[in-house]
Formats: sequence, C-alpha cells, structure tokens
Amino acid sequence: MTEPTILPKRIAMISLHTSPLEQPGSGDAGGMNVYVRHLALALGELGIEVDVFVRGETQSSATAMAPGVVCHEVPAGPAGKLSKEDLAEHLEDAARAIRDYATGFAPYEVIHSHYWLSGVVGLRLAKVWDVPLVHTMHTMGKVKKLSAQTEESAARIRAEMLLCREADRLMANTPAEVQELVDLYGAQPQIVDVVEPGVDLSCFHPGVCVQRESPDGSLRVVFAGRLQKLKGPQILVRALGILARERPDLDVKLSVIGARSGAKELNLQKLVEAEGVEHLVRFSLPMPAEHLAKAFRCADVVAVPSYSESFGLVALEAQACGTPVLAHRVGGLPHAVQDGRTGILVDGAEPASWAAALATLATNPALRLSLGTQAAVFAAGHGWEQTADAAIMSYQRALDCCAVLASGSTPAH
Repeated sequence: MTEPTILPKRIAMISLHTSPLEQPGSGDAGGMNVYVRHLALALGELGIEVDVFVRGETQSSATAMAPGVVCHEVPAGPAGKLSKEDLAEHLEDAARAIRDYATGFAPYEVIHSHYWLSGVVGLRLAKVWDVPLVHTMHTMGKVKKLSAQTEESAARIRAEMLLCREADRLMANTPAEVQELVDLYGAQPQIVDVVEPGVDLSCFHPGVCVQRESPDGSLRVVFAGRLQKLKGPQILVRALGILARERPDLDVKLSVIGARSGAKELNLQKLVEAEGVEHLVRFSLPMPAEHLAKAFRCADVVAVPSYSESFGLVALEAQACGTPVLAHRVGGLPHAVQDGRTGILVDGAEPASWAAALATLATNPALRLSLGTQAAVFAAGHGWEQTADAAIMSYQRALDCCAVLASGSTPAH
C-alpha cells in the first residue's frame, strides 16, 4: 500500500449528544467528551480547522475553543434537554439543522462522527457535502449486550451495522476493538484504523502529595466517572463491605468522584448505607481536570470496574499521574493497563475478587510504588499529539480512497 498523500485542511466533527465543552463525569459527559475536545485541539495545533457540531437545547451558538477550532451548538428536535434515547428520534432533524446552519461555511474535506447517533447524521451529511465519513464508535451496542448484559435498542445496532458498511473508514481505540468490529459487525479490517486515545500530559503528570505514602495495611482508592451500573462503582462499594467485615485490620477508604447518569440511575449512597461503610466512602461532584489530577496523585490506586470500556481514559489519566490502576479485564482496558506492570487487571465483576485485589494492594506498598513508577513511564508515551497524527492518517486514507474511486480505479486500502 502506498502512503496517503492528501492532507485535510478543514474537518467537521459531529458529537451530537454530548459537547466537548461539558464537564466529564455528569449526565452523558464522559471519556468521549475528553476525546473529542482534545483531538480537536490537537488537530488545531497542527493547523487544521475543526468545527465540532453538537445539539443545542434552544438556539444556535458558536464557542471558540482555540484558534481554528470552534464548537457549534445547533438546535434539533424539541427545545430543552433530550436523552440519548429520545434524540434517536430526531436524527433527520439534526442532519438538516447542521446542513442549514453550515450553509455558506467553507467546504469540509472530511466528516468525523463520534458514537452511533452522530454517525447516522454523518452519513446523511457526507452525501450532501460529497465528502468521506470517518467514524469512531466509542461504545458498541453488541459489545455492551455481551459484556454488561444491557438491553440495547435494535435501532442502535442496525445503525452500527450500517456504519460498518457505509463509512469510508472506521477508527478503533485498540486492536481488540478492531476484532469486535470485524467479528460482531462484519466490518472489513482494511478500513479500520487503530487510533489510541491520548492524555493531557500538561495536566496529568506525577507530582508530590503528602497523603500519597499510605502505610502498610492502608489504601486510598479513587473511582472517577458517571455513577451508573455500567461503570461499576457498586462493585467497589460491595468489595469495601467485604473487607470491612472480613479484614477489619485493613484501612481501605474509597473516594467516589462523579454524578448520577443515565436512564437507569444507580443509588450508590443507599448501597453504601446497606453495606455499613458510610465512614469509609466519600462522595465528590465531577471536577475540572486539574483537580481530578490532584485527586489521582493523592490516591494509592484508581479503580476502573466498568463492565464495558472501549479504552478507559480515566485509566490512562491516572497512570500519567504515577498512580497504578485496578481495572476490569474487559474491552480496551487490557490495552490501556499493563497487567502486573502499571496496574492489576481483575477477572470478572464479583465483589469478592475485587476485595482480594484491594487487600493485595493494601498490604504491599512496594508493589504500589513499582506499579505507579512504571505507569507514569507508560502513559508518558500517549500524548494527544500522537492521537492526532494517527487520526490524520485515517483522514488521509479516506480522502485517498475517495479520490481513487472518483478516478474510476480500484482502491487499495
């Protein structure tokens, strides 16, 4: 295969249901917000103009994120907030609204859509604007059904199947996600590019925290994310209850950073009371990245017990702070966390297994130190500039393929 030759100058990103301007950890805001924001900014640093389109609640607006990088809120459907489930009913409106809003803008060379809702809109706009569509799933309905036993809509899975057939290229976070796209959706492997998420190393980096050096038998655990069953904070609370009953000699405390999210809310406070661990758990609202980094630096371990993760940005951010990660061995987490080197992977979601892993870390400060040291080295090689470089290669391949098709030749992926 010859190397791509066409460099895009203007890109339209679609992140319909959640804005890169929102605070991660609340509502539908999470790792995808961080991804879209930092990828757009990193592309802007390279001189590429990026317009990010999100659904606005009432009126159109434009917010400059950096020179050449603008977030546009475009109303679609009824005024006010819409859940992801309700937004799915208004995708035609969204495509039409973005098309009309962008009338008169300089033409785009590539559309990059994020999540299936945006992908459906991206397919419509790609035809209208006659440009290639590059799509990132972030999460997939079939994967969530298998790993988390969630009920995913037939409309979502049909849309994801369509995207795998009709998008010009697909971006996957890890080789494991490539395999999922191929095995579960029939995607052609030659159109899938691995583009690993990055971490803001100017914010997430090792530092000094007076609380960091916990003595043998003590452990300060941090969970950061949306408080929903899929993210698994309930596993940690139940594990903490097991330790409180069976290992009273250990001093393990949990800090939960996040807010309730999703249609099926999780009442974690009620579970904390049921387990009798109110004195061991502290709740905090979602916080800016700078404060989150401080919380990670002061933790002995950051726990990521998600049932499904395409990558797990929190895991990478924690490691960048020199903090080891305790993560569920699912999805992209085995790629984001090096088991036994930068953290520990737990098989399954049984609270007893997590309690055992927490006890191991609590009683082995030397292990925590070794894991944390290697974690910082590992994460330091994952800046957003590397993500932007890989994304540009994917955009270039999409443009090259379309140029070849326009010439009447057979594309060589």
